[in-house]
Amino acid sequence: MQLRQRSTFADRSIGLRSERNAATLAAHVRPESQPMPSASALDASAVTVHRDGNGPPLVLLHCLGVDHRFWDFAAPLAADVTLLRYDLPGHGASAVPGAAYGIEHLSAQLADVLAAHKIARAHVAGISLGGLIAQHFAATRPELVDRMILIDTTPRYTDELRAMWDARATTARAAGVAPMIPALLAIWFSAEAVERNDAGVRYVRETLARCPGEGYALACEALKAADLRALAPKIAARTLVVCGDDDIPSFLDAARWLAGTIPSAELAWIKGAKHASVIERPEEARRLMRTFLMQG
Repeated sequence: MQLRQRSTFADRSIGLRSERNAATLAAHVRPESQPMPSASALDASAVTVHRDGNGPPLVLLHCLGVDHRFWDFAAPLAADVTLLRYDLPGHGASAVPGAAYGIEHLSAQLADVLAAHKIARAHVAGISLGGLIAQHFAATRPELVDRMILIDTTPRYTDELRAMWDARATTARAAGVAPMIPALLAIWFSAEAVERNDAGVRYVRETLARCPGEGYALACEALKAADLRALAPKIAARTLVVCGDDDIPSFLDAARWLAGTIPSAELAWIKGAKHASVIERPEEARRLMRTFLMQG
């Protein structure tokens, strides 16, 4: 089974055309290929892990352009689990790598982070980019994963979205992330949330504005290259797939596909939410996460 290519995707994803316009600001020409990162580029010893709570460990992996604070809404879960958060490469306080990397390198970094903190097994939750890392990690290091939560993510982007990643990377390198922020907010949040300027909207806007252009661009290229479809049937962990029911069509398709392909998966929708579903509807997100992690 393959994810369907939806011709309506770019039309419904209201930010794509403006992102293409933003890309015209760029004059940077990327080489056809880039070397893989050196062994130290994603060194787990350079990662600051933020640890809160008591109970079984839950690793929280953020999405593109933000940082570990994305998961602040999950703080009440620390009454039941130990929350572990860190900034992905080129995001927040983590240095920008000197060369390209792939999702498999971020997955290996996660394994190293757990080893450095002497964690033998953990629950793992990831949104969007973080969800791809979680998929790869659960499929390739099953002994390290208890339960997994995949939020607004996909195993592979459509061909049209892969071209979008090129445009975003080019814009980020030439002009930074700031020109893309209005279009990104419209994809991530409902119009009502943006109009109210909710706390989640303010956090995303401010964090995207600070994200290093090269850090953002390298992550875009990792997302473009990712194709994890062959790994999904190999995931043994009990899995909850969560998606905002107003996310763009490709992510709705991906949520259904993941829930139908991962052997022990279930699907939950967050009503009225878009791509940043869990910070637009934090109470519902916490309820879903706690119920899934605590059930027998």
